[in-house]
Amino acid sequence: MKILAISPTYNEKKNINELIDKISQLKINIDILIVDDNSPDGTAYEVKKIMKFSSEVFLLERSSKLGLGTAYCDGFKWALDRNYDLIIQIDADLSHNPLDIPNLIKKTKTADLVIGSRYCNGVNVINWPIGRLILSYIANLYARLLIQIPIMDLTGGFKCFKKEVIKSIDLDKIKSEGYSFQIEMNFLAWMKKYKIEEYPIVFTDRTVGDSKMNKSIVFEAIFMVPKLLIKRIFNKF
Repeated sequence: MKILAISPTYNEKKNINELIDKISQLKINIDILIVDDNSPDGTAYEVKKIMKFSSEVFLLERSSKLGLGTAYCDGFKWALDRNYDLIIQIDADLSHNPLDIPNLIKKTKTADLVIGSRYCNGVNVINWPIGRLILSYIANLYARLLIQIPIMDLTGGFKCFKKEVIKSIDLDKIKSEGYSFQIEMNFLAWMKKYKIEEYPIVFTDRTVGDSKMNKSIVFEAIFMVPKLLIKRIFNKF
């Protein structure tokens, strides 16, 4: 089985070595694709140095900061072109623990999409300001209730897809970013009747570097949910 972990980056030079090292130390055969948006801090250069000594690390360089959603879509296309069976999303800032990757993979025995969930077993978030935690929880509740989708953590970015799920989605039509990208991908998989399961994780906020969260990402998610509701009502997806 071919497995790929995809991690988009923008100014993650201080985290990228540790991320790659932790994934490489897992006792599974897994490749790593870094999708870098021309990071000014030289993230891509750090990855290239690692690639000289590792055949399991790959780099997809993009011309500018084009956003999280398109970074993942470009990574998904790269993975499908190379016939990976399982495709994992993981943040580069170490907020997702790579040690959870084997558990996500194991759950694909019974699921087509596995979500590393902060909220399926209480609230498991460390070091977030209370305001951001409330915003995240309310955003999930808002999306879940409005589109009636049975997923506790719709906005989480730690996931494992079977390739069939990705292949069934028209990636060229995905234009959303951030929270809304995660919601949209979950919604499309659910509407296509794929089995989705959540695995409880502990999310630890980054300790190095700056968060990419901003108001535009929040507002995009707010307006994305009614659009998805309309798609569900009229069966347009």
